[in-house]
Formats: sequence, structure tokens, C-alpha cells
Amino acid sequence: MSRYVCCAGYMPCSGRCGEAKCPQLCLATEVFCCFANSVASTRFLLQDEFQIQTTKCDNCIIGFMVCLSQVACIFSIVACIVGMDELSEASQILTCCSDMVYCTVCACMQTQHKMEMDKRDGKFGPQPMAVPPAQQMSRFDQATPPAVGYPPQQGYPPSGYPQHPPQGYPPSGYPQNPPPSAYSQYPPGAYPPPPAYPK
Repeated sequence: MSRYVCCAGYMPCSGRCGEAKCPQLCLATEVFCCFANSVASTRFLLQDEFQIQTTKCDNCIIGFMVCLSQVACIFSIVACIVGMDELSEASQILTCCSDMVYCTVCACMQTQHKMEMDKRDGKFGPQPMAVPPAQQMSRFDQATPPAVGYPPQQGYPPSGYPQHPPQGYPPSGYPQNPPPSAYSQYPPGAYPPPPAYPK
């Protein structure tokens, strides 16, 4: 908190709100009174610190949020001027939708902020977002499901599956010594001579 500056130094009032004397109170006031500026300035600060660029998808989502809030504001102004009940109701619906989109986008932004700060603090380990191991579903022709992704359970058999005794290789019923083939007369790695074709 000794380095805290209001709105991360991106606003004209930054550094003039008494942050050095009582940073906790200034931070609480910033979040309570200037929530949108607080979230945006935190995003700008992290992007500058870690050299992160906003993706095209982020730009589309943020642009949609801003456009929807502007349309809701325009509808509210027109409804106040005209005084139509239908237009006023439409403006209230648009304002509600705009607030919902804003809250959703803010939650996503703050999740990104938390992930970047956790990555900076080394809370993820060597691989922050490793792909989980592949999972396989049990098929009808399998006696037990394959143990891929999760370690096999020790000590207790899976419920509902019949238990089969372990088999050796090859299974019983197969011939132990297969009959010699036409190629068994050649040493390993050698190819038989090509067949003679009539000229």
C-alpha cells in the first residue's frame, strides 16, 4: 500500500487525494465511488507492467458494452424529452441489459487481473495453464473403464463391474507355436528374392 496511487495514476486526481497519509481509506473510496475507473485503471496498469495487449475478442466485448450503455443513455434522454411511456419502458429495459452486460464484463476483467497477479506471484507453478490429461469413457465391450487421466483405484474393485482373473500372453486357446510360414526359411531382416517373370 505504500506505492498506492488513486486510479493507478491514470486520472487527473491521482496523487492529490491524500494517498500517502491514508492509502486504505483512499482505496476504499476509489472502489466505492469510482468503481468503473478503478477496474479500468487496474487493467491499464497490469497491461503496462506485463506488456499485455488487449485481444480482438476483448475489444469486441468492451466495445459492445460501451455501445449498449450509450444506446441506453440516448433512449433515457429521448424518453425524458418526449414523455412517452413505451419509450420510457424501453429505455429502462435497455439500461437493465446494459448494467447486466457491464457487470458480466467487469467480472471477467477482474478475473483476468487476478490471474495475472497470481502468475506474477508464482502461485501457478511452472505451467500456469496446462492442458488436463485426456479422459476416456467406458464402452459396452470393455469389462472395466480405462484408467486414463485419473490414477487407478487401489484396494477396491469398481462397483458394478465383473472381476476377471489376470491372463498371461498369449491367452488360453491360442496356439503357442504358430505354423511355419513360407518366409521362415529366410534369416531375420532378409527379403525373399523377387519372383521370376517370363520374358
